[in-house]
Amino acid sequence: MSVHTHNITTALKAQFEGPQPDMEIDNVSIDSRSLQNNSGTLFFALGGQNRDGHQFIPALMAKGVLNFVVSQIPEDAKGKANFYLVPDTLKALQDFAVYYRGLYSFPVIGITGSNGKTIVKEWLNYLLSPEYNIIRSPRSYNSQVGVALSVIGINEHHDLGIFEAGISTVGEMRKLEPIIRPDIGILTHIGAAHDEGFTSREQKIAEKLQLFIHVKTLILQNNAAVTALVAEHINTFTWGFDDATAHVNIAKKLQNGGTTLTLHYRGDFEIHVPFIDNASVENAISCIMLMLHLDYSTETIADRISGLYPVELRLQVKNGINGCTLIDDSFSSDYQSLKIALDFLEQQKTHQKKTVILSDVFQSGFDTKVLYGKVAKLLSGHNISQVIGIGETISRELASFPNFYPFETTKDFLNHPLARGFEDETLLIKGARSFRFDEIVVFLEEKTHETVLEINLNSVIHNLNFYKSRLKPTTKVMVMVKAFGYGAGSYEIAKALSHEKVDYLGVAFADEGIALRNAGISTPIMVMNPESTTFAAMAAYNLEPEIYSAKELRAFIAMAQQKNLSNYPIHLKLDTGMHRLGFQENQLKELTDLLRNNNLVSVKSIFSHLSASDDLQFRDFTVEQFGKFEAWSNQLMADLNIQPMRHILNTSGIYNYPEAQYDMVRLGIGLYGVGNDATERQSLQLVGTLKTVILQIKEVPAGDSVGYSRRFMAQHTTSIATLPIGYADGIPRAWGNGNGFVTINGQKATILGSICMDMLMVDVTGISCKEGDTAIVFGESPTVVEMAQALGTIPYEILTSISQRVKRVFFKE
Repeated sequence: MSVHTHNITTALKAQFEGPQPDMEIDNVSIDSRSLQNNSGTLFFALGGQNRDGHQFIPALMAKGVLNFVVSQIPEDAKGKANFYLVPDTLKALQDFAVYYRGLYSFPVIGITGSNGKTIVKEWLNYLLSPEYNIIRSPRSYNSQVGVALSVIGINEHHDLGIFEAGISTVGEMRKLEPIIRPDIGILTHIGAAHDEGFTSREQKIAEKLQLFIHVKTLILQNNAAVTALVAEHINTFTWGFDDATAHVNIAKKLQNGGTTLTLHYRGDFEIHVPFIDNASVENAISCIMLMLHLDYSTETIADRISGLYPVELRLQVKNGINGCTLIDDSFSSDYQSLKIALDFLEQQKTHQKKTVILSDVFQSGFDTKVLYGKVAKLLSGHNISQVIGIGETISRELASFPNFYPFETTKDFLNHPLARGFEDETLLIKGARSFRFDEIVVFLEEKTHETVLEINLNSVIHNLNFYKSRLKPTTKVMVMVKAFGYGAGSYEIAKALSHEKVDYLGVAFADEGIALRNAGISTPIMVMNPESTTFAAMAAYNLEPEIYSAKELRAFIAMAQQKNLSNYPIHLKLDTGMHRLGFQENQLKELTDLLRNNNLVSVKSIFSHLSASDDLQFRDFTVEQFGKFEAWSNQLMADLNIQPMRHILNTSGIYNYPEAQYDMVRLGIGLYGVGNDATERQSLQLVGTLKTVILQIKEVPAGDSVGYSRRFMAQHTTSIATLPIGYADGIPRAWGNGNGFVTINGQKATILGSICMDMLMVDVTGISCKEGDTAIVFGESPTVVEMAQALGTIPYEILTSISQRVKRVFFKE
């Protein structure tokens, strides 16, 4: 992009204040942490419940950023940079996107719906790219901010746009429509997603249709409840299964491992879709309809649709060989997504050495020389240690880049000794699908069995922000990452939290904190259950202990004296009713005597733990705990003349008792999407999904048994599938023998007989599935809450029981 600053003032209706009124902008940013911020950046200081972009302006100025869109100008920054003063910086970002969209007149396709938006967008990009130079939303950038950033990626070489829009409540689409201003609309499947943001399904549909008020053609499935809400002036192009009233009438049948569609439209013709699930078939039909509307030949449509592939929408973090961390983005290679991937690499790096394996870069819209100049600038700005380029063009264009190693093909690279030489580094593997970079991932990934626990980092951050929204802006947040991050994986979760600038991390034992330090985590870490034998190690790694007894305090002071420490931070635990660890009222004098005039340690915080914050029937007891904590902490603060932080709220406390948030709160299980209240859970997003695969399917005749001790006896011929997961992976044996189930292709498959150490068997009678298909052990169905309720336990136990031999895969959409 290239925009002059005087145009920005006009577009935003902003008040300009600054020393350089005529500059050129080539980058827009909302993230102060991005290494792509520079003198050509226009930074929008977006506000939020717990973070305000205005506070990062001095740091950005130090990096050379000179242009800021603000709702207030920091006093110490006046006259030192250009400021565009507006009432609302988010609206200003959207206004800028509207202005920028207006600079271009090529056709734009707008996509919305409950499900399938991103898949349809990515497939259309694949299907149409031979004829068009396409700009599209990167990944699932479909929010109030994401849509604006997507459109700002347009350049003068693009000749087709494909943008998706998502909404969660009323009024949002009216803001997105002028940003996208689509000429052609596609409405995908309407489902239950975000129903809670609307008074009815009808209202949600009407709101989504606001995206299409100016389109020339709207493509959608023929559905009376939807078409009745479409404005009369909009020309529709509809499809339907066995629906003669639709413009395109479609019949389908499963065939050759996929679905054969027979379409009646200007004659009959067949198209083979390489999927059998309903969602994929419907998404493919949306693509077919668009190609028909654009007058592609049926032969071309059939040929290209047959080549559709599963779309991986996520940046995934995986454990690699020789202590490496892999960031798997092996299905796309374009300039916009490279910018996102490099920011994610910086966020998730576990080593200072950073390597990028990159294929030829496609679909940028830029001239080849210009494009690779921009790529080189990106790589340099992110301090990449070495770059491995695979492809004829990148090998030629980046030949002079420092520490660049060119290869013509993926096979050439895998056969080279360099492919086996990675050690203790973070690797971003990013390539266009045709380069088969998934083979590189398989080669470099640490080998584990096919059961994986997928962790959605977007959901982690969403849940963090949900609880922060219940706090005052000044309240600090400690997040618990003990017990291997509640089973989710502590390093990667801690990396994401550090990037979000949480104030503290909490671990149970010193070795957990040491592991985080060795992974590069610099956030303050509190050790909740320190043992005196680890005090010296804690000091060496700058870990802060919970102090819960006079004996422990004396031991720590002795270590501090031996190590010649001064004012080392400690955290005092008060026992107000939990009766686990902590000082009681009659011990406060002894504690005060030990700390008075002691400069070896410094009281960083005073805290306690609630026993029953999740159960409002014990509200009186919880209020009593608050009273004790208030009195005892005040006594300590007065006697020692100190003003440390105070904290008592855990996850349920944040939700049920926000009035007692003090200076800091401790967020635990809620971060991982588990709340104790049904209403609370509705506001949280699923974090972990435990998946495995079908190893074998067989028919068991009536009268035969399944599994150990013959606990299941087939009453009729039964199809069973064997899955490679068992109680050694953390699945409770009590979940077997008909009590529990897994989900396969959207259907419940009951667990048959006893769960084995490494395997379990499920009933797949009547379920369309094959060996290699995915089985969901927990996630959306069943949820860990449902499992815990059925087993008479708590979700904590389910999550923390998942064995570390189960591979964790972290992803960001």
